Amino acid sequence: MPAEQPTILATSGGFKPGTRTRLKFDRLLHHAVELSGVSGRAPKVTHIGTAAGDQRAFNAEMDEAAWLAGFDFSHLNLFTMPNHADPEAHLLDQDVVWVNGGSVVNLLAVWRAHGLENILHKAWQSGVVLAGVSAGSICWFQGGTTDSFGPELRAVTNGLAFLPFANGVHYDSEERRRPLVHRLVADGTLGETHCTDDGVGLVYRGTELVEAVAEVPGKGAYIVTDSQGGDGVVEERLEPRYLG
Repeated sequence: MPAEQPTILATSGGFKPGTRTRLKFDRLLHHAVELSGVSGRAPKVTHIGTAAGDQRAFNAEMDEAAWLAGFDFSHLNLFTMPNHADPEAHLLDQDVVWVNGGSVVNLLAVWRAHGLENILHKAWQSGVVLAGVSAGSICWFQGGTTDSFGPELRAVTNGLAFLPFANGVHYDSEERRRPLVHRLVADGTLGETHCTDDGVGLVYRGTELVEAVAEVPGKGAYIVTDSQGGDGVVEERLEPRYLG
């Protein structure tokens, strides 16, 4: 069951500690399923862990969390080779694609080597909800800030650009993120940048930001733009709808 419009949920969240498992899917990941509109059967959700090198141990923890959530869950691994003979057919058969965090720079390079950029765009246009956390959020935008190159955060500007903005993740939990976003927007390296505190997600229908949502109360989302002739930037806070 495809979403009514091409839909992206870009987040800085989606997981919490489990009681009998290390991980449990939190409200943002469940909201991605809600956005797909699936009903009457287990939602088909596939996980792409390229940004962390397709770690099989983490995949197993995701499988446990998915079992608890009642999802029809799978993985698209690209190391050491794709685990599906036809990745396009696999992705187009899903309700939700969830992309995990890690190195967004490595993720983009590997995806392009495998032609995944065009496949994911086709899936998005066909109504498969694209979602993810951290690197799995930044990838859908023109770029953002990343520690892919080392401890010092740098800009990445070669995102998939399905959304015509930049993206800032972990805005409240990593103290260097906000000032770097401000500097990069001020000097023109990044354009309008949409940012999320930990536990917050941004919902896009087509390329329009329609809502901020949160699995943690009191957190915020932000739009950072150039001050248009001034020496700095303008930061507008958006109050998310709490999913609790």
